[in-house]
Amino acid sequence: MSAARIDLHAHSTASDGTLSPAELVRAAAGAGLDVVAITDHDSTAGWADAVAALPPGLSLVRGAEISCRWYGVEPAIPLHLLAYLFDPAEPELAAELARVRLAREVRGEQIVRLLQADGIAVSWSEILAGAAGGTVGRPHIAQALIRAGLVATTTEAFGPQWLGERYRLPKDDIDVFRAVALVRAAGGVPVFAHPRASRRGRIVPDELIVELAAAGLAGLEADHEDHSPAERAHVRALAADLDLLVTGSSDFHGTHKTVRLGAHTTDPEAYERIVAAAGGVTPVASG
Repeated sequence: MSAARIDLHAHSTASDGTLSPAELVRAAAGAGLDVVAITDHDSTAGWADAVAALPPGLSLVRGAEISCRWYGVEPAIPLHLLAYLFDPAEPELAAELARVRLAREVRGEQIVRLLQADGIAVSWSEILAGAAGGTVGRPHIAQALIRAGLVATTTEAFGPQWLGERYRLPKDDIDVFRAVALVRAAGGVPVFAHPRASRRGRIVPDELIVELAAAGLAGLEADHEDHSPAERAHVRALAADLDLLVTGSSDFHGTHKTVRLGAHTTDPEAYERIVAAAGGVTPVASG
């Protein structure tokens, strides 16, 4: 009997993916997955629709990818924390996620104003409409640039002459240590997303991972499209030293990225550790 295929990092239109939550779970089943996690940016808005549309034989891990920042260096480093099976009604965590979603929207409108000031014809109202109520992010602005014929792909839109540098603005995030504490307090399991993504120009220092492990971090995402083989090996070795679980995942965004669902997967033993470590308020849902 073959091992279960588990992908613990995927996005829907509840943030910056291109598939609705219902389409996401159907696509996961079509890709031969046994377990998929919905991890929209700072949002649980897609959970209910994903659960309602679960195909038979597919299990759903409800989660989120939380926008964080490490303030231990100058300038502070933006980070992402995957949070699994937490209670979405926990007041402090819910309030922080709402604050960050609003900050994303404010930043998005400011970026559009900068583009417009340079004579670039993009419409904030159309970008909001394109987000369809989901968490607004730079990929939505990238789509506007594509529609305007200014760039050909999301990757090009995230280049330095566009959203990667010239029109990139900071936003409010959650202190990463506070985020770990909030996820744990909400009964969830925090796993650090793509910590060695040098292709994004972002490598998380090992000393920060050591401190976060002591503060309650449960695992590290090792197998990821933005990690080289050497970076994956480094993450695995560090996780072993700290007794952290290791995950693998696609970080699927639909047509925003070329990576497919199930491109990287999590070992069933690590998945079971996540389920066992959760507080039980938000169980794995089964189709």
